Parts: sequence; C-alpha cells; structure tokens
Amino acid sequence: MNEVTIGIIGGSGLYQMEAMTDVSEVHVDTPYGAPSDAIITGTIEGKRVAFLPRHGKGHRLNPSEVPYRANIYALKTLGVQRVISVNAVGSLRLEMPPMDIVIPDQIIDRTRGRASTFFEKGIVAHVAFAEPFCSGLRSIVSDAAAAAGARVHDGGTYIAMEGPQFSTRAESELYRSWNADIIGMTAIPEAKLAREAEMCYAVVAFVTDYDCWYPEHGSVTTEMIIKALLTGADTARAIVTHAVRAMPEGRQCGCGTALSDAIVTAPHLVPDDIKKNLEPITGRYFAGPRK
Repeated sequence: MNEVTIGIIGGSGLYQMEAMTDVSEVHVDTPYGAPSDAIITGTIEGKRVAFLPRHGKGHRLNPSEVPYRANIYALKTLGVQRVISVNAVGSLRLEMPPMDIVIPDQIIDRTRGRASTFFEKGIVAHVAFAEPFCSGLRSIVSDAAAAAGARVHDGGTYIAMEGPQFSTRAESELYRSWNADIIGMTAIPEAKLAREAEMCYAVVAFVTDYDCWYPEHGSVTTEMIIKALLTGADTARAIVTHAVRAMPEGRQCGCGTALSDAIVTAPHLVPDDIKKNLEPITGRYFAGPRK
C-alpha cells in the first residue's frame, strides 16, 4: 500500500470524509500529547490520505484547546507531505458573501498564548514565513473549488483571532481597515507548524457569515454558522476530493526544505531528548556533519 502523503484537517462541520475507502483508525502518541482525535486513514481517488477532525468528533475542543503541535506532528509521522485545511470563516468583504470559498495567500496572527513552534528548550530555528501558504497547493485547491462548482476567491488575507468569542464590532472594523478579507480561529498556529515540519499547507476557507461589521445582521450567532456549515459541508468534501485527484506525486515547491537554512543551534548543543522528540521533523539534519 502506498504511503499516506496527503493530510486533511477538517474544521467546523467537516468531521468525516464519506469518499474514503479502505478506512482504518490510527492512534498516534506524540511528545505533545494526543492529537484532537484518532486519525482516519484511507483511500480517495486511488491515493492514500489521512483525515483528522480538528475539533475532535462531536466538536469537543474550542480553537484555543486544539492540540495543534500534536496534530501536525502526528500527520508528519504518518508520512504526510501536504495538508489541506478546511476552515469556517467570517467575511470582512461585501464581495465575499456566505457560501463562497476563499483560498487565502496571507495571514495576520492575532492569537495569544498558543504554542506555535516545535523549536524550543535547547534548539532554535527561524523558518521563512513571508508566504505562509504553499503556492503550489493553493493552486490545486483553488482549481478544485472551481471544479466543485463553488464561487472561488483565489487570494486574500486571513485574520487569525484567538476566540472562542466572536469579534467586537470595533475589532471587525479595525481588521477591515487593515485590508483583511476573512477572519477565523484556527489557521494559526497550523500554518506555522506545518512550515516547520516541511509540509505544504493550504486553507480552503468556507465563508459562513459576514462578520459583525455587516449592518444587515449586526452580530454573528452560532445558529447562523451551523446553518451555513450544514449547507456547505458537501461542497467542502467535493473540493477535497477534486484536490486529491489532481495532486501530483512530487513537490516542486520549497516547503520540503524549509529547515535547510533555518536551524541556528549547533547540533552538538541540542539536548538528546529534544533530538529524539524532533526526529520525524529534523532527523535528516542531524544524521551527519552539518553542511
């Protein structure tokens, strides 16, 4: 059986992929605790994939409780090279109405206190993050969204807020003044950790509502979002299926070598337990003399 190289992280409303066959559950232990839930591996369009519900089955984890490091680490240990992340978002633009799909190319981090790096406690790395999403994977999922019949916006800036509360109106207007386009709670630190793990990462952002800046609804409600999610879940699944079908075998981007010039700590100074913990991510850089 081919190695699992494609990971799918399902957000609010996307807790399973009915298109998967040869399904099995995988439980992965990580140095960062357990992932959000068991990882479901299977086959879509003849390709091996791993599916992980970000909030756990039944939506048990709020955005600040999601074990992001454990999730990315677990997918890495399974061999995943590309991650498609499905996110529910609010729109900060009139021209991006509910039910549209946005494939963001930039992000602004407004989270607080979330562990956002694997490199700590004796090892330091500074990965390039000017382009936070993989351009090659973005192109694939953008085309897939169009093929699934969605109205797609290719590009946009995602505001990542802490939550779980929604924005105040003042915050919503501030983000609009920054020319941000959509707002969500989970793409950070996922995008940062995926880059450190040398994985391609792209977001399929499903617009569920206009944020509270929009005078027609005044405030965002959970009922409003759930209604939109139930309507759009099938579209999200179709997008993922189209994207998996179009996924090429090799990678031409630089995501797979993101750490090649990022680790600044001399190998002999890195504690042995840290080397062991990070072996799935950094093992090849510590296998011999540093070049």
